[in-house]
Amino acid sequence: MDTLQDKAILITGGSKGIGYGIAESLLKEGARVAITSRFLPTADAAVEKLKVIGKGDIIGIEADVRDADAQKRAVEAVVKKWGQLDVLIANAGLGYFGNIETLTADQWHETIDTNLTGVFYSIKAAIPELKKSKGYIITMASLAGTNFFAGASAYNASKFGLVGFTQAVMLDLRGYGIKVTTIMPGSVATEFNGRENAEDAWKIQPEDIGQIVVDLLKMHPRTLPSKIEVRPSMPK
Repeated sequence: MDTLQDKAILITGGSKGIGYGIAESLLKEGARVAITSRFLPTADAAVEKLKVIGKGDIIGIEADVRDADAQKRAVEAVVKKWGQLDVLIANAGLGYFGNIETLTADQWHETIDTNLTGVFYSIKAAIPELKKSKGYIITMASLAGTNFFAGASAYNASKFGLVGFTQAVMLDLRGYGIKVTTIMPGSVATEFNGRENAEDAWKIQPEDIGQIVVDLLKMHPRTLPSKIEVRPSMPK
């Protein structure tokens, strides 16, 4: 994609954090962006803030990634609005942290259902339209997808699974001209990881991930960075 002008892009979990930062970066490039949230008022509030950028176009959609039908409706909403879908950014995610002894079954299922199964639902819903546009899928994994640590059994499991899933999907879909990449950030300054803390300037910022997404989408069609690890350059 030489230019992102008028490309139709769907970002799951785009109302805050990394997803919001990606939306900002894409709008500055003139893209047409749809962000999803589990709650429409949350999506709409983010849309109102993003409109001030003054470029591209932005809509909000209520869609829980754990609901396969909701993901189909989200894709349909994008196509109804702009006539196409060029990029899916599967960003929505969450994490529960604590010793395996205190991790509940509900927390386990919510983590896996959101971070892994939710991406499956999003990709399955988007594939038919992305075949038409020879589009791009980007999943948001984590360095926790290759580096395990204490107190993160569910989160590690979901992100390890997501990295493997995305790489297999990349092989499945590249024959259709669809590019697939997973981004694996380390510490990012978001609400998820302490964005409100003034001491977190050393962390990756959401707009840094947004720039990576822009660079990926503008890369020559012959080139596919299938997995990107991103770390703070100067860890605290």
